[in-house]
Amino acid sequence: MSTILVVDDEPEIVTLLRFVLEKDGHTILDANNGQTALARLGVDPPSQTAPRPDLIVLDIMMPVMDGYTLSTRLRSEEKTCTIPILVLTAKGQKMRDLFEMAPNVAAYVQKPFDPKLLRELIGSILSEKRN
Repeated sequence: MSTILVVDDEPEIVTLLRFVLEKDGHTILDANNGQTALARLGVDPPSQTAPRPDLIVLDIMMPVMDGYTLSTRLRSEEKTCTIPILVLTAKGQKMRDLFEMAPNVAAYVQKPFDPKLLRELIGSILSEKRN
């Protein structure tokens, strides 16, 4: 299946997403903030051997580096600019407006979320990416 990077500082969310998405056959990578995600993706520090996920599920409000800063950085990097991002946030419409112009953001999901609907949305994003 696909590789998905979950970037969220709430361990419960990461655990839930890992459980739900691994049942669908996906490989899950995780990072607890934007800076850790950049390292995982081989952006900072640079690495040619870092995995390239098919999708990033991104929380917004995190310590060290927030999701908006990470998303902006990923758009500016050749190796990550085309990875679709699903924004997962408790901030609702305010954050949606902030990301409105971001071409790499495929969808928004507000916390708390229905795991079944999130699985379906992720499946849809990944199938669009393959086509």
